[in-house]
Amino acid sequence: MSSLARERQVLRPSQLNALARDLLEGSFPQVWVEGEISNFSRPASGHAYFTLKDERAQVRCALFKPKAQALRFAPRDGLQVLARGRLTLYEARGDYQLVLDHMEEAGEGALRRAFEQLKARLAAEGLFEAARKRPLPAFPRRLGVITSPRGAAVRDVLSVLGRRFPLLPVDVLPVPVQGDGAAAQILDMLRRAAGSGRYDVLLLTRGGGSLEDLWAFNDEALARAIAASPVPVVSAVGHEIDTSLSDFAADLRAPTPSAAAELLVPEQGELQARLAQRHRQLQALLARMNAARAQRADQAFLKLQALRPQLRLERGRGRLAKLQHRLDLAVAQALSARAERAARLLRRLDQQHPRRRLQEQRHRLQLLGQALANAPDRLLPPRRLRLAGLARALASVSPLATLARGYSILREGDGGPVVRRADQVRAGDALEARLAEGRLRLRVEPDPD
Repeated sequence: MSSLARERQVLRPSQLNALARDLLEGSFPQVWVEGEISNFSRPASGHAYFTLKDERAQVRCALFKPKAQALRFAPRDGLQVLARGRLTLYEARGDYQLVLDHMEEAGEGALRRAFEQLKARLAAEGLFEAARKRPLPAFPRRLGVITSPRGAAVRDVLSVLGRRFPLLPVDVLPVPVQGDGAAAQILDMLRRAAGSGRYDVLLLTRGGGSLEDLWAFNDEALARAIAASPVPVVSAVGHEIDTSLSDFAADLRAPTPSAAAELLVPEQGELQARLAQRHRQLQALLARMNAARAQRADQAFLKLQALRPQLRLERGRGRLAKLQHRLDLAVAQALSARAERAARLLRRLDQQHPRRRLQEQRHRLQLLGQALANAPDRLLPPRRLRLAGLARALASVSPLATLARGYSILREGDGGPVVRRADQVRAGDALEARLAEGRLRLRVEPDPD
């Protein structure tokens, strides 16, 4: 790397394009552009590439296949359109371009801008919040359909309602659904229907069309009246891709009129199945209740039978007989036990009589006298022999026997300790010598050496 490259930050073209792309996308996340189509092409990939221009400038645009297929018109060169997208950089060529996610003919542009502005303002007021939406009745008693009586939407709604739930009374409340004055008439019909107390749900519907065709349903006063309606309102304006302020303000938005009819009422087959299931559950419950009541009746009958006086007397007699039998048995057992105990006591008394005891003591005294008379002859000889052996053993270990052989025992003084070593005494000490016969008193003389 050169010194100049080290001193400065040198970027490659791809890095520079990436920085430019990030800057464009961060500064222009989404923009609306109105212009004329030129150089329109749609290759086999299905994407659409063209240029939007005015009298002074142009910008390249790309509309990828999913968005291109959703267009409700055929783009062509020279057509004035209103497009929405994000600004980015096509790095391969170094050109910036607009990647579109929506495009419509420019004739609808002003209406679209007015729609988006009004929608944003009402949303900021909280008119479209989910918290204020009310649930629909599970089984509506009467439905009011505010729509054109000659449109395809009312036919679809009535067809679905007749198939799913023909018992529901339906009133078609006719109004024009597009053109001048349509919004005011729809608003007036909505207020009269909601205030009549006749309906518990209202359906506001019409078929699909352009933004201009659906404009009556983007009226601000109508949106506010829908939000303030005391009766829940379902909105099904246009097809699934169409949206209106009525859809956002309503308690429920349906993608199509037919879908709205399906959401409003249950399907009669499912309802019949549920009724049949509830009928079976009710029958089973009644059967269980009848069985339980029959069981309680049987128990009550048995209790009543058990409380009859005759039965109670019979049970009393039986119980009395059992108690009498138990008493007789207990008396017999007690007498037998007492007789057996008396016999044992008599045998013990006979065994402990003084006469018997005297006889036993006399016999024992005789035996002891004989043993005492025989004791000297039996005990003295072995004891004399043992005493002689002990005397011999004592004589063999007695110091007197040692003294008899000419030895003596020296003690210090008169009865002092035995002298065993010469260094125990000093010259002049008095000693006592014990001989086999008699004692001698001695004094220690100094050693002449």
